[in-house]
Amino acid sequence: MVLKVAGAARGLVAAKTLVHLLCLAPAAWLGWRIWLEFSTGDGGLGADPVAAIEHELGIWALRLLLATLAITPLRHWTGQTVLLRFRRMLGLYAFAYATLHLTAYLVLDLRGYWAQVFEDIAERPYITVGMAAWLLLVPLALTSTKAAIRALGRNWARLHKLVYAIAVLAVLHFWWLVKSDIREPLLYAAILAVLLGWRAWHAWRRRVPRPRAA
Repeated sequence: MVLKVAGAARGLVAAKTLVHLLCLAPAAWLGWRIWLEFSTGDGGLGADPVAAIEHELGIWALRLLLATLAITPLRHWTGQTVLLRFRRMLGLYAFAYATLHLTAYLVLDLRGYWAQVFEDIAERPYITVGMAAWLLLVPLALTSTKAAIRALGRNWARLHKLVYAIAVLAVLHFWWLVKSDIREPLLYAAILAVLLGWRAWHAWRRRVPRPRAA
């Protein structure tokens, strides 16, 4: 029994290590391309490297956010409750990439003219919803610790339901940002619709009274 528990613990550590590496890999690959771009001019970031950097960071924030939302359905379908141990990790990585995305916009795009961000928020709807999504992510990241979970009690679950609104805003941000080819944002919108639709169906099933056995 002890050996079995120890083996499970080692397996969990290995799985978490793998997830960490997978989440860090896009940032490492982008960092390498940025270094090549600014040192040799051949980093594969295209004619507008700043836009490419912002896009890569933003798209990975969205992917990790959707992966976080996918954990609960996967747990129900597979019966593997251990999957829940990865939900907070993925959510924090989504916040990290979203913060890097925002930082790239402020530092590389605005180049220090940060007062312009207020003008952009007022005049560009995709920036408005993107900033709203990031601001809503902040309290979720700050309350991701075990101490915060204990302190908030049931309110913690209520607060973290904001992730649904955040995901909608993130997809909308991407959709409005794209000027012509909407196939990619449409794909993420479809994935989000499936994830939110499953939650709505599951909540409805729990509320509908089941007939009693004879």
